Amino acid sequence: MTNSTAPRRHLPTSPFRAAVPPPPKRFAVGDRVSHDEYGLGRAIGIEGEIAVLVDFGSRTERITAPFAKLFLL
Repeated sequence: MTNSTAPRRHLPTSPFRAAVPPPPKRFAVGDRVSHDEYGLGRAIGIEGEIAVLVDFGSRTERITAPFAKLFLL
């Protein structure tokens, strides 16, 4: 068994559907968000697809990609 990080390619003759990756999360200034650790907040700054600046009321946090714990409300 190999430890390859390359994804397996989908064969056209396969009876199974090809895995479709989820679309990247996109945030805009003013979006209401929820974070697993910090709670509810509002996006106040966007740094492209790299980071989101979020105001959680008592603190402001810079959340970096891949935004695993950050969700749009």
